[in-house]
Amino acid sequence: MAYSTSAPPVLILQVIAGIRMWYHTSADATAAVDAAGFITNGGKLGMKVNDIVYHKDSTTDATALTMHKVVTVNATTGVVDLSDGTVVGSATNSD
Repeated sequence: MAYSTSAPPVLILQVIAGIRMWYHTSADATAAVDAAGFITNGGKLGMKVNDIVYHKDSTTDATALTMHKVVTVNATTGVVDLSDGTVVGSATNSD
C-alpha cells in the first residue's frame, strides 16, 4: 500500500523545544515506510528533523512495532524521509 494523507501519523508527545513523537498505523510494511519520501505531508503536519515516528503494520498482530527518525523534511513539498526502522516491540512472546 501507499501512504494515505487521510490516515496520517498522530502526534503523541511534544516536548517544549525538543523532539516530537508520532504514531502511525497502516497496512504498510516497514520496507515501505523506510522508502524515501514515504510521508508526503509531514511538513504540513509539523514534523521536524530528529522527530521520532513509531510505525505499526496493521495487517496482522504478528508484526513488530518499528521506530524511525525523521531524517529530512523537504521545505518546499513537506515530504518526509524516515530512517530505517528499528524494531521496538517484537511480535514474539517466548514465555
